[in-house]
Amino acid sequence: MFPSTSPETGRDPWADGARPGQPRPPRGVAPHGRSVVPTQDGGPAPDPAYEPDGGAEPGRRRERGGGRATRRGRDRGPEATAGGEAEDAGRDDEVEPTPVRRPLSVAIAGFAGLLSIGLIFGAQTAGPGAARVPFAVVVFGVQVLFVLAWTMAIRPPALPVVAGVSILVAGAADMAAVMPQVAALAPLGYVAAAGFVAGVIGQLVRPHDRARVTDSLGSTLLIMVGVVSFGTLIVLSRIPVGTQAIFVSLAATGVALVVARLADAVMPWPRLAPQVARGAAGVVLGAMVGTLTSAIIGIYLVGFTPTSGAVVGLVAAGTAVLADLAVGYAEAGRQMAGEPPTMWVARHMQGPLGGFALAAPVAYAISVLFLN
Repeated sequence: MFPSTSPETGRDPWADGARPGQPRPPRGVAPHGRSVVPTQDGGPAPDPAYEPDGGAEPGRRRERGGGRATRRGRDRGPEATAGGEAEDAGRDDEVEPTPVRRPLSVAIAGFAGLLSIGLIFGAQTAGPGAARVPFAVVVFGVQVLFVLAWTMAIRPPALPVVAGVSILVAGAADMAAVMPQVAALAPLGYVAAAGFVAGVIGQLVRPHDRARVTDSLGSTLLIMVGVVSFGTLIVLSRIPVGTQAIFVSLAATGVALVVARLADAVMPWPRLAPQVARGAAGVVLGAMVGTLTSAIIGIYLVGFTPTSGAVVGLVAAGTAVLADLAVGYAEAGRQMAGEPPTMWVARHMQGPLGGFALAAPVAYAISVLFLN
């Protein structure tokens, strides 16, 4: 025997796998303590519930899982399952388009036209000193409409507090635009910042609104900035060509919004989104007709040319129709999120008011940068 050869080489293995010094298990009992059913030849038969790699419990779990899969396959079958999943996916992808209500589009167009006429005629009453107060009163009335419509549509936490603070901010912004000796936008910015801080503090005071204050920061800031932006029209009326610039920009804005809404009533195509009852043709046509209107007005106004009038009108009309369209998308998003619908009148006044609120500071900026 070589030294590398095992001493067990050449010997018969121990019966039943037992080694010396180890007791043999009794007949009918498996080595791990499980019962063994003897076969006809006297040998043990494996337990059907016994799983060598993990015991009976994992085996039972695998058996139950397989049973569920077998039942699903037996009930529906692979082809039926695949067809049903494809049908459900197709059903989810298909979104029923929101119907376009033509009388409503016409009514919104009329409201935008009246808003434009009121602001244009109010600007013509503005003059030096105390003569600016009538225009400030007109602007304040539009600001109150903006606050009511946007707070009812967005519904931030502590809505009465935010609405009250916004109205106070509107009055303070108008005073900040009328009273200083030199026309500037800095006082309006201070008022907007103070109003935002006051609105947030009003929401933090109420315990049940404190949890939503983080989500409402954007909406509160949007309302405050929108309210203050109307005050830029008063500041614009105090610069040399400001009254003419207000006429050109607000005329282009009003015409653009009216044409866009009337086009939606006649031809709301192509739909930009199924959930938004607006058409791309109305948005483009409104911006074009508003620009054309401002170019024609520029022929007859002192300090303007058709080119300068078209530039001012293009910027004002484009921003107004896009703001109006963005309001429609925001409303559709709130409805898809499951939020209850807001007041009907406020919901549909929100678009034109938002368009004029954005067009006012844009008209000021383009007038200061391009006309002076």
